[in-house]
Amino acid sequence: MRSALRRFRRCALSAAAGTAVAAIVLTGCSGEGQAASDGPTDEASQEESGAPEDGEGEGEGEGEEEEPAEQVVFDYGDESDDVRELQARLAQLEHFAAQPTGYYGDVTLGAVSEYQRASGIEVSGTVFEGTWEALTSETEEPSQEELFPPEPVFDYGDNSDEVRELQARLRQLDHFDENPTGYYGDVTTAAVTAYQNASGIEATGTVFQPMWDALRAETETPTQEEMFPPVEVPDVAPAQDLDERCLEGRVLCISKTSRTLSWVIDGEVQMTVDVRFGAEETPTREGEFEVYWKSRNHHSTLYDSPMPYAMFFDGGQAVHFSQDFAANGYNGASHGCVNVRDEAAIAQLFDEVNEGDRVIVYW
Repeated sequence: MRSALRRFRRCALSAAAGTAVAAIVLTGCSGEGQAASDGPTDEASQEESGAPEDGEGEGEGEGEEEEPAEQVVFDYGDESDDVRELQARLAQLEHFAAQPTGYYGDVTLGAVSEYQRASGIEVSGTVFEGTWEALTSETEEPSQEELFPPEPVFDYGDNSDEVRELQARLRQLDHFDENPTGYYGDVTTAAVTAYQNASGIEATGTVFQPMWDALRAETETPTQEEMFPPVEVPDVAPAQDLDERCLEGRVLCISKTSRTLSWVIDGEVQMTVDVRFGAEETPTREGEFEVYWKSRNHHSTLYDSPMPYAMFFDGGQAVHFSQDFAANGYNGASHGCVNVRDEAAIAQLFDEVNEGDRVIVYW
């Protein structure tokens, strides 16, 4: 082990007997919550107080010594390359899913706790000497790549023109069937995985430098039209079919009857898209609202799922793109949000709608 075992957690107390209290010899500790005595601690003072010598008169448990506290090797808040080794060893046993960082934070504490539970060690979240010895006996010395894994070029949740280029190049090889959007979501992950499988590259769904180099070698630099193809706007709904509240100002007009969302400005319908609503137990609420927050690359912490192009209008309910809706249609439901399955359309809509624009949900 490269790091010295550090930090001892113990305080030693001198025994006391008789009616007088013997002097306490400690470092930063005192008995029964009292401050350490400033009085004499030499032999003369011991004789005056009647303090026993050589353990005489200690009573029950005479001669027994307290077992030394186990040493702490790593603890919350530590930051070093040795913590990076800890994380890499935990990763070998599939208890640490992130990339090693060298910082002992919440993720590492959880991984240590899970390892301790699985190994029958008292769960503390702290790496004591026993935990470290057990872990090192079960794992191999991490390689340099395990300690310092390469950073991805593109990964899930990225949103940029460079991702558009990735999508356009994948489309040249028939691995990406949609128009480039610049957002790295489920569709792009599936396309990257398909390319990796076809090219004999480890299928991770993430783009690392060797894959990016190989893809660029096989494809042409995308044209402007390949990266930004014209958006095909869906047929619009006639204004007379909309709720009258939708005919003034800027409104996302959402009909549960027709299962459509129409983007309306001053009574003129700009766009209409198919939408899906919440299930019976998690219904989409009807009423008049407004867009109070937009989040392009939103990820739900409640349901641990992506919600790209989210436009929140009532608590946690939002209009957003749904890959599940795109893949499975109406054979499913949301948790209350208004799902859109046309990613190109929702991307355009996200750019046009402003916070404060009205939202009408009705039957």
